[in-house]
Amino acid sequence: MADKKKVSGREERAKRKNQDTNQKAKNWAREWGDALLWALVAAVIIRAFFFGAYRIPTPSMEKSLMTGDFLLVSKMHYGARTPQSVGIPFTGIHFPNLRLPSTNLPGFSNLERNDIVVFNYPIDDGIPSQKTNYIKRAVGIPGDALYVTDKVLFVNGEEAETFDTYQYLYEIQPLEGIRVSTERLRSAGATVLGTRGQQGSRIYAHMSEEVAAEVESWGGVSEVNLHVNTNLSTNSNFRFAQGLGGSNSDQMPEIVVPYKGQEVELSASNINLYYDLITRYEDNHLEVRNNRILINGVERDRYTIQRDYYFMMGDNRDNSEDSRAWGFVPDDHIVGKAWVIYFSVDGAAPRFERILKSIH
Repeated sequence: MADKKKVSGREERAKRKNQDTNQKAKNWAREWGDALLWALVAAVIIRAFFFGAYRIPTPSMEKSLMTGDFLLVSKMHYGARTPQSVGIPFTGIHFPNLRLPSTNLPGFSNLERNDIVVFNYPIDDGIPSQKTNYIKRAVGIPGDALYVTDKVLFVNGEEAETFDTYQYLYEIQPLEGIRVSTERLRSAGATVLGTRGQQGSRIYAHMSEEVAAEVESWGGVSEVNLHVNTNLSTNSNFRFAQGLGGSNSDQMPEIVVPYKGQEVELSASNINLYYDLITRYEDNHLEVRNNRILINGVERDRYTIQRDYYFMMGDNRDNSEDSRAWGFVPDDHIVGKAWVIYFSVDGAAPRFERILKSIH
């Protein structure tokens, strides 16, 4: 009888031990589950309202930003957008066409001219936050008057500020009988595009003004000339560019960057400048019939702008599709200010000198 009681006691203790072990495992799993849940919530909040991480995929901002740079973008500077749509975090999956009422929270600075900005590509279809992310320099803010002459941008009647990282297309002419090493050009900081002329004598490359001056000083180089396109054309796939009339990326007539409350005159000759603004960004129905402009069925020759807009250009001026082609960026498409490069890679090799470099 005593032996049975001993066995029963051992079984009871073993049972209690198993229960304790199971309870500890459950508590451990619950604690880790809670921690992961709160970490996910914190990550969603940080990404939505504080910072976003982005990678530069193209050379349109070189040499200010390089292909392979990884950026932190501050959403606090201009004020984060409240969510515009509903989706599954970190998946890119959203409910299509379900747009939430959205506003911008207070920021601690305004978007200023020459800020480098991440924004949603405006002429994509859909809700702004679901559109492709682009990064450019805001060369024009609401109310600025802009024009381009022979590649030179003018803002409010004065030549715009430039930066030593800007890239332009140059033609390099070697001395007769001399060949210039394309490898040497690349080492100097040029992006070689190709050659023309007899035996490839002329070389075309994207370079900064500083690199162009250095190349021109080389012994085998006759001259280095900025390539300027003077052929004005209306042949463009972009409605905005068509509205500029005879123009190209090197020549642009004066335009005013639209601002909230501005009243603009409308005509058959300028309607393409404002078509996307009126329809795509401000949700109106627009028709042009026999030179008559109808907005929401009412004939109009004037229109009052409902929001602020910006004009964006890439720092690699001859290798950037930007506002010169597709027009203005609405304020509700602004994502944030490019803040710091937290990592950079060239192919498989890290660029250590660019890590933690501030962006300006």
